[in-house]
Amino acid sequence: MEFFHTPNHKHSFQHNKKRLTQEQVNLLERNFTSDNKLEPERKLLLAKQLGIPPRQVAIWYQNKRARWKTQSLELDYNAIQAKLETALAEKRRLEKDVERLRGELKKAHDLVLVLNQTQELPAHPVICSMFNSSSAEEGVGSSSLQQHEDQVSDHEVKQLEELYACLIGMQ
Repeated sequence: MEFFHTPNHKHSFQHNKKRLTQEQVNLLERNFTSDNKLEPERKLLLAKQLGIPPRQVAIWYQNKRARWKTQSLELDYNAIQAKLETALAEKRRLEKDVERLRGELKKAHDLVLVLNQTQELPAHPVICSMFNSSSAEEGVGSSSLQQHEDQVSDHEVKQLEELYACLIGMQ
């Protein structure tokens, strides 16, 4: 056990390992860009060109691949984060639109109810029968709002279409 903790053993690899020059790093970077996998023949060729041990070339490639993967993951994360922020902003905008449209639907429903109650013309005893009963209440009720917070239901769309047709028919 003592053998592994001796100062000579700890520093022996560091004395043999030389720091790469900028020129050597540039050559390794160019080779890494063309192919990030290191074949044994290429490792030997690079080691010979750079004047360093093949093991140092292999370690440099291994470290570079790890850094490259981390950078790639960071870029992917940032792209996904940007898409998420865009989607959330769009969701908030759509939620505001839904609330605004629900308010308009409620106002239109209330208007139809008032017109139905004050209608005195015999030709039009009921402006739009769909809005004088519980079917309209069902579309804008609180349970419906909670269940369909993020989307307008098919029933609400149908109500809007019928209300529009009804109001256009009054002209």
